[in-house]
Amino acid sequence: MEDIDAESIISGLVLLTGKFFIGFTPDTLFALFILILLLICSALVSGSETAFFSLSPADLESLKQRGGKSDKAIINLLSVPKKLLATILISNNFINVSIVMISTYITAGIFNLQANAILVFVVQVVIVTSILLIFGEIIPKILANKEPVAVAHLMVRTLQGLVWFFKPLSHLLVSSTSVIDKKISKRGHNISMSDLSDALEITSDNTVTEDEKSILKGIATFGEKEASEIMISRVDVTAIDTQMKFSEVNDIVISSGFSRIPVYEDTLDNIVGILYIKDLLSIPNSSSNAYWQKLIRKPVFFVPENKHINDLLQDFRQKKMHLAIVVDEYGGTSGIITLEDIIEEIVGEISDEFDVDSHQFKFSKLDDGIYIFEAKTPIVDFCKIMEVDDDVFEEVRGESDSLGGLILEIEKKIPEPGSVINFSNFRFEITKADERRIIELKVKIDEEK
Repeated sequence: MEDIDAESIISGLVLLTGKFFIGFTPDTLFALFILILLLICSALVSGSETAFFSLSPADLESLKQRGGKSDKAIINLLSVPKKLLATILISNNFINVSIVMISTYITAGIFNLQANAILVFVVQVVIVTSILLIFGEIIPKILANKEPVAVAHLMVRTLQGLVWFFKPLSHLLVSSTSVIDKKISKRGHNISMSDLSDALEITSDNTVTEDEKSILKGIATFGEKEASEIMISRVDVTAIDTQMKFSEVNDIVISSGFSRIPVYEDTLDNIVGILYIKDLLSIPNSSSNAYWQKLIRKPVFFVPENKHINDLLQDFRQKKMHLAIVVDEYGGTSGIITLEDIIEEIVGEISDEFDVDSHQFKFSKLDDGIYIFEAKTPIVDFCKIMEVDDDVFEEVRGESDSLGGLILEIEKKIPEPGSVINFSNFRFEITKADERRIIELKVKIDEEK
């Protein structure tokens, strides 16, 4: 019984095949050979697009150093990327259209078109398209992405010829896109850095760690921050008076652990230089009291409070300096800012084995969502600790840079100990204050608001 069923199936397939399949003729065999060649050409051209535009800066530098004929040819083609891309797209479209036309001819030659239109549709659209995508696009691009330099060397001469051959068409295509580019560039894109930061938050997937996300957000908001937002405030600055004895200077150096310390004369508003601690090593013990002032380095680098830290970073690089004095509109000392402070805005806190405390302020966590902060805590650092956006207090902060200053801006007075100030989903309770300033406060954040 099984043998009869098998024979029936085989005979049925033979009849079905005989009904739809006509057979190969010499013309269709030749056309099939041309189709295979075109498919190979499509694969090479598609792979060359991925290869050329996947070359890394290191690959390009290596090509420049070697300086061979094909190396120079690759560099020359990449010097006009729009023209190269237009040539590749035009070539690929011509090849793919040719493949479709020849596949239609082959299908009409080996199948009975009148017997079953659905079968012809399946062959022409589904099978041919799948073969073209898999062998003409996907596989070549994957291989070219793995070995871009080798594929670029393989195709560079061919592409040079195609660039020359399709020059009129590619020039027309590039010219038309240039008109569109100019119109788009005139319109512009008004995207703020905070919008970009929000976009990073939305688009980050599970593969992006919190540290990486923090660095990306730091880069996005880097250009908006001013020196006054991240500086070490005046009350926390460690400085040396020119009238101090060497023993006093030595005690300050040892207790602070800093490598550079500002030096002032009479008052902190009159900073005259910077003392590099390494210079003290050259002082003879016998003449230390009379000698250390000669080691003060000048001139001092002064910057205004509103200087953007991205510009300040460039100044540090050009002047080869690591510390600047931040001054207010009257020329008084507001604080100091270092190269490390700026870098920390991108990569986070940097601590070494000699750092006693990574913050110039103190805070403690009492419970989930409940903290104790010193009032001098910078708003920027407060937002980082509370994991909220920097602009959450933008409407009420005014010119204040510290948490205590924020409360003064909201209340317009110095609140008494025990006072409670509510803003958005934050609850601020003043725990310590005197007649001149707020010293400490408790912060509670309500996640439900």
